[in-house]
Amino acid sequence: MSATYTVRDSATMLRRNLLHIRRYPSLSIMLVAQPILFLLLFVYVFGGTLGAGLPGQQGGGDRGDYLVFITPGILFMTVTSVALGTAISTATDMTTGIIARFRTMNIARVSVLTGHVLGAVIRTGFAVVIVTAFAFLLGFRSDADPLRWLGAIGLLLLIAFSLTWLTVGMGLAADSVETASNTPLFLVILPFVSSAFVPTDAMPAGLRQFAEYQPFTPMINTLRALVTGAATDSDRWLAIGWCVAIALLGYLWSRRLFLRVPAT
Repeated sequence: MSATYTVRDSATMLRRNLLHIRRYPSLSIMLVAQPILFLLLFVYVFGGTLGAGLPGQQGGGDRGDYLVFITPGILFMTVTSVALGTAISTATDMTTGIIARFRTMNIARVSVLTGHVLGAVIRTGFAVVIVTAFAFLLGFRSDADPLRWLGAIGLLLLIAFSLTWLTVGMGLAADSVETASNTPLFLVILPFVSSAFVPTDAMPAGLRQFAEYQPFTPMINTLRALVTGAATDSDRWLAIGWCVAIALLGYLWSRRLFLRVPAT
């Protein structure tokens, strides 16, 4: 099948997923509400104490300093929330039999999967804009220039692309929608054991080593450096490398699972 037909079929599947978003807006609202609630909780409940312990702040930081520190982590959690929703939508297609029906149609097989992935990336873009605007309303300020903000947007989309391929595989592998909603929960838990909410230097030795070497920490560190105007150091290459590895693994896994679905 030619590349033209693959692009056309992928666009059709993308349109299908965007129509689902429009018809079921409550799911999208919940995916945005969760990171906003975390932002409010950590800034206004824990922000005074955690901000005072931030390094590099003369005399200790305050809630405003902690808001600047935590916002990149919240943006990352926005991406993971949308990815989790993709696992649920993919599992719904599996359990209702629509993917098996797609296998019988004369369409590019990969288009069914790319429709989910591209739809999730677009939804991630809207969610990130909303959460970022909310952070600015709370008082978030950035010293980054437009080029760095473009880099941050590009990194967020790359993270969304990679994690979505992984959650598509989880949705295909799940035997029910309930399983698909629970399997990707580690994507929500791991940011808590990273540099998203507190500096890794403040953690106990064993936990600090885990936090520093898990894939989400360099992603969040790079995102924080980009939106605050700081130096990205070597974290940017680790972040890109992890994204590429996760995307490749997720794509190969999802493709294998999809080809094993019997056509009916």
